[in-house]
Amino acid sequence: MRLKGGLAPAMQEDCEGIVKGYTASTRWPTLLGLAAILLWSSSVAFGRSLTEQLGALTSAALIYSLGGILGWGYWLVSGSTPRLSTFDWRYLLGCGGLFLVYMLSFYLGLGTARNRAQALGVGLMNYLWPMLTLLFSIVLLKIRANMLLVPGMLAGALGVLLVTTPGDAAIWASFRQNVFQNAAPYMLGILAAVSWGLYSALSRKWGGEAEGGAVPLFMLLTGAILGLARVLVAEETHWTGRALLELAYMAVGPNLAYMFWERAMQKGDIILVASCSYFTPLLSTLISSLYLGVLLGWQLWLGCGLIITGALMSNLSVRRRSPADQGGAGRTT
Repeated sequence: MRLKGGLAPAMQEDCEGIVKGYTASTRWPTLLGLAAILLWSSSVAFGRSLTEQLGALTSAALIYSLGGILGWGYWLVSGSTPRLSTFDWRYLLGCGGLFLVYMLSFYLGLGTARNRAQALGVGLMNYLWPMLTLLFSIVLLKIRANMLLVPGMLAGALGVLLVTTPGDAAIWASFRQNVFQNAAPYMLGILAAVSWGLYSALSRKWGGEAEGGAVPLFMLLTGAILGLARVLVAEETHWTGRALLELAYMAVGPNLAYMFWERAMQKGDIILVASCSYFTPLLSTLISSLYLGVLLGWQLWLGCGLIITGALMSNLSVRRRSPADQGGAGRTT
């Protein structure tokens, strides 16, 4: 990580880079990345309701299997089905493996949590991925940053902690107790955050030269493995009309976000999108409060301010060397 002094000139240069750096080929992938954040923000509310009715493994297996089938169907209809030979083998094996590790570790973390308080802690660990995406992008893509990055990441991390525990101080007492009695789910949550942060940065490094990505393939693989786990593990399911509607949405919306995110990581402004991803826990909490009827406390609003501050500071900390940087010239292959 390379940190430079002279914050005022750097901030002016960065702000100018944001305006000048966008080209038509960069703007659209960047917007897709922002759309992915919005779609992912709704997944907790709908996913929580769905797993309560169908179970965690059943829901996850169906969501990713259907998402992969729909993605593959789009390839066939549009005539854009990629050949495996067009992808770097490191992308297929490395990023595909990280995609699978993220999904498995996240759902296993939630599934092995002994109560809702610990499940919330697992989600809290998972929300470290936006910060890790920025960090891995700087290290792996050799992007320069100034000293604003450090307080920006700290502010964003503190905001995430506050937003994911709105209005319930008792959660922290339960969190401390559970982490000593059953630490495995928290470790899985951290593994999920690390794997997705690495996936986002390495998909730029290894998959940026190929048109599109292999996300539908990764989804099908994930759905198949989760489906096998569902066969081996008994799980109670209750099918309702609401469950069918939620399953349809989860198969299309949040799954589509993975393909949007892939495009943004490969061709868009990776730093701007990763910085804005700090808003994911905030938007997720707001949507969940409306859909699930959860009351919000003062921590939410303080966390909101910290997340916004952290996102802006992290974004301004990155040195954009040239307009071509926004389209991926800054990556290494």
